[in-house]
Amino acid sequence: SPDLVIHPIQPVYGAQHPPLDPRLTKNFIKERSKVSTVPLKSKKASSFHEFARNTSDAWDIGDDEEEDFSSPSFQTLNSKVALATAAQVLENHSKLRVKPERSQSTTSDVPANYKVIKSSSDAQLSRNSSDTCLRNPLHKQQSLPLRPIIPLVARISDQNASGAPPMTVREKTRLEKFRQLLSSHNTDLDELRKCSWPGVPREVRPVTWRLLSGYLPANTERRKLTLQRKREEYFGFIEQYYDSRNEEHHQDTYRQIHIDIPRTNPLIPLFQQPLVQEIFERILFIWAIRHPASGYVQGINDLVTPFFVVFLSEYVEEDVENFDVTNLSQDMLRSIEADSFWCMSKLLDGIQDNYTFAQPGIQKKVKALEELVSRIDEQVHNHFRRYEVEYLQFAFRWMNNLLMRELPLRCTIRLWDTYQSEPEGFSHFHLYVCAAFLIKWRKEILDEEDFQGLLMLLQNLPTIHWGNEEIGLLLAEAYRLKYMFADAPNHYRR
Repeated sequence: SPDLVIHPIQPVYGAQHPPLDPRLTKNFIKERSKVSTVPLKSKKASSFHEFARNTSDAWDIGDDEEEDFSSPSFQTLNSKVALATAAQVLENHSKLRVKPERSQSTTSDVPANYKVIKSSSDAQLSRNSSDTCLRNPLHKQQSLPLRPIIPLVARISDQNASGAPPMTVREKTRLEKFRQLLSSHNTDLDELRKCSWPGVPREVRPVTWRLLSGYLPANTERRKLTLQRKREEYFGFIEQYYDSRNEEHHQDTYRQIHIDIPRTNPLIPLFQQPLVQEIFERILFIWAIRHPASGYVQGINDLVTPFFVVFLSEYVEEDVENFDVTNLSQDMLRSIEADSFWCMSKLLDGIQDNYTFAQPGIQKKVKALEELVSRIDEQVHNHFRRYEVEYLQFAFRWMNNLLMRELPLRCTIRLWDTYQSEPEGFSHFHLYVCAAFLIKWRKEILDEEDFQGLLMLLQNLPTIHWGNEEIGLLLAEAYRLKYMFADAPNHYRR
């Protein structure tokens, strides 16, 4: 009803962060030798709320033009030191990983089937500096320390999409198996989950995701009517609630959604189109109205994008990254919007305690990750303790955004194939994926020997060239960890 009251928006640590302005970086690197050292870490937050206040990096509004480095948000750490350290860490890691000639190639030039072992974060940043500094000026940053974003400009499509070599016999056989399952009178969902775990072929992904989400019935005869009914129901919500976005008790919610949406994948042209942004605003506002216990929390905006891209791909043959959605009919757009809303809702139903007041679900998961890593790799765990790195400082974002800010979008889509086929994939299995993801960087972690360097590394892991192969290996390791530790709670105890 219109009387529903939504909690005021709480800025979330790790939900948003501004791009690094390359012009400032140059000046800061020059001045690095003049900068005096500062305390690396402020006193430990005595409560989660204090931690969230101290480290929130939601962007301030209305400060797009200039950056005030004297503001209180910068008092915990000298911004020049932070930026210089960031640049230094990125440079060091790129030298370890990338041959010089490789770092200059643009991501769009890399063929889908071409394997780049590791990517250079700073090469990626400098490559995009010409347009990012114009479109994305440096915003106010409240977290410690200031960090650049690695843009997700690589191709959204996975490696068996356009521009890739012809399908192998094995891929054709898999696709045929999916088609048989999906067209049978009653789709065997257990079998569909088994087939989907190692990845879903692009051609059948939209209908498979609808089924795995529990949005579409297994019975083929009921599907058409169900879709029609649910799509009408969603647009009924729009008629009933969307005008209330201007009412006083919903203004904060709508305002925050309106601010966050342009920052969702800012370097992918698809998401900068006004029509796409309007669709996202409606989806998120209606979800918030219908879930007053949590309301809208920064980070939820990211969770719409995989569904939107997958359902859009049903109507688009080429890469969707640069596709102009005004070329689609009204009916197609309405179907994509409603299906994205319902599937995102189904996902969030399983992890809603991640977004209720004080985000208890995330706090529990970060604690579980810490305990798990202490058993899996004591050396890494002790390294964090030695340099006073708290898991909350990097893993909060991993849980809040389901690793979406750490991986290119095409990798998230592949990851979600598995999450949707794994029981409690987005809550329980995600923990093991995060553990496997952390341990994957153990050498780089152990090479860093100060607090700033560790945090810079952990918040800017070089995954820009990742594809299906890397995600497949990550999932295999996560499955191994789950098999070893999930049913053995004693492993958690020190």
